[in-house]
Amino acid sequence: MNEQSCGVETVFETTSGRVRGKGSDGVTAVLGIPYAAAPFGALRFREPQPVPAWGGIRDCTAFGPIAPQSAELPGAPVWRPGDEDILSVNVWAPERADGGTLPVFFWIHGGAYTFGSSAQPDFDGTALARAGLVVVSCNYRVGFEGFGHVPGLPDNRGLLDQAAALRWVQDNIAAFGGDPGNVTVAGHSAGAGSVACLMVMEQTGGLFRRAIAHSVPSAFYAVELAAAVTERIAAEAGVAPTAEGLLSVPPEGLVAASDKVAARCGTDPVAAIHAFDPVIFQPVVDGEVLPVDPLPALAAGTAREVELLVCHTLEEYWFFHAVGAVREVTTEAELADFAEALHLPARLVDGYRASMPDAPVFDRYLAMFGDAEFGEYTTRLAEHHASAGGRAYLARFARRREGVRPWHTADIPFAFGNLDAVGADFLIGGAPDDHDRALSHRMLRSWVDFAATGDPGWPAVTADNTPVRSWSVPGDHLGNDNTSDFRALWRGVGFDLERPGRTATTGHRSQGASMSG
Repeated sequence: MNEQSCGVETVFETTSGRVRGKGSDGVTAVLGIPYAAAPFGALRFREPQPVPAWGGIRDCTAFGPIAPQSAELPGAPVWRPGDEDILSVNVWAPERADGGTLPVFFWIHGGAYTFGSSAQPDFDGTALARAGLVVVSCNYRVGFEGFGHVPGLPDNRGLLDQAAALRWVQDNIAAFGGDPGNVTVAGHSAGAGSVACLMVMEQTGGLFRRAIAHSVPSAFYAVELAAAVTERIAAEAGVAPTAEGLLSVPPEGLVAASDKVAARCGTDPVAAIHAFDPVIFQPVVDGEVLPVDPLPALAAGTAREVELLVCHTLEEYWFFHAVGAVREVTTEAELADFAEALHLPARLVDGYRASMPDAPVFDRYLAMFGDAEFGEYTTRLAEHHASAGGRAYLARFARRREGVRPWHTADIPFAFGNLDAVGADFLIGGAPDDHDRALSHRMLRSWVDFAATGDPGWPAVTADNTPVRSWSVPGDHLGNDNTSDFRALWRGVGFDLERPGRTATTGHRSQGASMSG
């Protein structure tokens, strides 16, 4: 394994040099290992480049700097202008008595393609490592640095970073006891959208065997809309929307300009959907890095060799209401405007009214928004993958407690085994009880078993049936989506990039704009 112990510290050999981690209770954490060169200066807005080798032993006992952003998340580091070595991975490696290799779990954080990092406390890989995985997480470029359209330079630089980190895993993970032939790539929200993209990208073929995606957003941009967003940001920054103009603005300047454009979305939307959705960065279907929207690609069998496990929460959008990130819709007329902005048929609005007869308009709005942007798209990924000959499993997080709902992100501390992490109390509604800890054990075990064997513990989706495991307390249950009234409402509603009625205010078509997290 090419490691040597130094008390509680352990040294590992990588292709760029030796790194030192720190062990505790049978797991060694090696944090902030560079997998690519700093993407600034001459490398800004370009594909990730190899990291220069170093001599001696690099201390990797603390997380590396995070990508440019304005977010300040509980327990996580913040970005400071001048932080440049942002492309790093973290590894949690368990001790092994037999010297064999273990399955690898590769995590991609979420954050609306705009913020977040691998250093968030609920993403700590210790519990998964103790359960038998070598866990890897990565930082990648977010916001304009990672997903802003720059004429003449590659789109989807954040996805290219993730691909580079996966290649680092192939070249180096054996030194940490991981099996490069048994890699599972996993993510939540924007991280799950990234997973779906990685499944259909040519650059990632053969880099992973399985995929886990929780709450996959349905949002993907055509190049025209990505360019319209860039025009708004460039105007806010006072430069031309060209590579030369954008390169003249420092990262903090583009962060500030992007924040201002997003803040105006309710009154001055780039596209109709942005009147309800302030997220302005999404993966771009550019025909090169990302050749096609993942949903039709999976339906065509593009990634049928990759085994897939998807999950979404039962009431996704109540989270965005709780954090003040969603527009209020309280009248039937406003709900009709919302449906038109997403190009949802009137029969869908009528169906939710009939299925939720005692619910106020706002609750029906949140239910429709959550299903449109996460639940239905996530479920269809599994169904389309199975219909094309792939192996797919579906789960739904339904655990609730007084004061909190089964909302966006609440499932992640459970699956990671990090119910006591900083910030987790808000997501799960206070301190966990015994039922919560038992649920966490079941969910973590399903991740570990799927990463190891491809079977999370319940029947796979088929072309004719959609079994779904509902995670709940005090116990789970297995159902079938073929009998779901809400699923029936969505039959015939498309998620393709060319839904009509989504026109950017600059005159560009806004094919495919929608909410992500």
